[in-house]
Amino acid sequence: MSETIYYLSLLTIFLTLAGIAIGSYPGFRMNRATIALVGATTLVILNALSLEEAAKLVDINTIMLLFSMMVLNINLRLSGFFNIIANRIIKIAKTPQQLLALIIFSSGFLSSLFLNDTIVIMFTPLLIEVVLKLKRNPVPYLIALATSANVGSVATIVGNPQNMIIGIFSGLSFIEFATKLFPVSLLGLFIIWIVIVLIYRKEFRERVILESEEFHPRIFKPLLIKSSVVLFIMLVAFISGLPIALSALGASALLLITRRIKPERVFLEIDWSLLVFFSGLFIVTDLLNQILISPNFNGNIEVLTKNPLIDLSVISLILSNLISNVPAVLVLSPLVKLLENAEIYWLALAVSSTFAGNLTLLGSVANLIVAESAKRQGINLSFYEYLKSGIPITILTFLIGIIWLSVFI
Repeated sequence: MSETIYYLSLLTIFLTLAGIAIGSYPGFRMNRATIALVGATTLVILNALSLEEAAKLVDINTIMLLFSMMVLNINLRLSGFFNIIANRIIKIAKTPQQLLALIIFSSGFLSSLFLNDTIVIMFTPLLIEVVLKLKRNPVPYLIALATSANVGSVATIVGNPQNMIIGIFSGLSFIEFATKLFPVSLLGLFIIWIVIVLIYRKEFRERVILESEEFHPRIFKPLLIKSSVVLFIMLVAFISGLPIALSALGASALLLITRRIKPERVFLEIDWSLLVFFSGLFIVTDLLNQILISPNFNGNIEVLTKNPLIDLSVISLILSNLISNVPAVLVLSPLVKLLENAEIYWLALAVSSTFAGNLTLLGSVANLIVAESAKRQGINLSFYEYLKSGIPITILTFLIGIIWLSVFI
């Protein structure tokens, strides 16, 4: 690679990551997916790598896993699966504190299996409807939903996109990953409940008995049965140690064998832009590693506290809030691969990059989905209002994660 191409490539990578961090370029109608795709294409045009080399950098297992989970989630949504669960939560809750706890733990658990973004998309409109009918302040419940979806998602490989990348790269099995990080996730959910109850004392101090709200969600029973059976088969495959991406793809293939749902109905709801974003990002970050990180990395990440676990976690936390957690994981993954006893560092990367998403309203897609959905209902979840809970939740869960990994793993 000539010196000119080298510096042009670095400039392209920097502009791409900067655009991804901001979310768009001023004056242009470009989102993170188009920015990543244009950046990757520019690197090929510059001859920093060939088209064949670029194609090889896209991790097909991660793309396949993400696509498959989308197909499963869409079928579960169409069947009414998520509405049934939400309806049960509403009927059980008798006090504001109980409602908050049920939202936090159900959101956290479901996010660990069905992607955090899916859960907040499904739950936010219904949650708003319920709390407004009950004449409660919707803000603490919305913050609880967003933060618990993020914290809960750290528990498994399929909980969020960055965990999928880490799961594929690390080679950890579904069970290995879950048994090591489920306790961290569970403790984090308790922390969310405590923080929100303390910050919004007025909302939760009153001993109010909530009146049960009766909802009658639309259920597509044949699809519900089929989706539930396929979900069970997929989880058995995960637990049995079969390849995660292939197991998920097999489950999605079973769901696409149907006489009832038109394939267009499913494919229209696939988040294709996320798949494009991942593909472009794999190319951009891998080339960054090849030309800048690997040649200058000596295997030492002890740059802050002389403790590699803490240092990696802090770097990940900061980087995730600068350029978002998925790019941060892809940038840091090549470094983790070179470390001895890498398993604990992969887990630390999962914890820190995921918990980083709770720091600000802009920290994760799940937060933005909740805020935008609330805005459409006339509810203002402001940056500052979120920050009051986001900062203590992030700090406390981050510390719990570091202590757990340092002491018990």
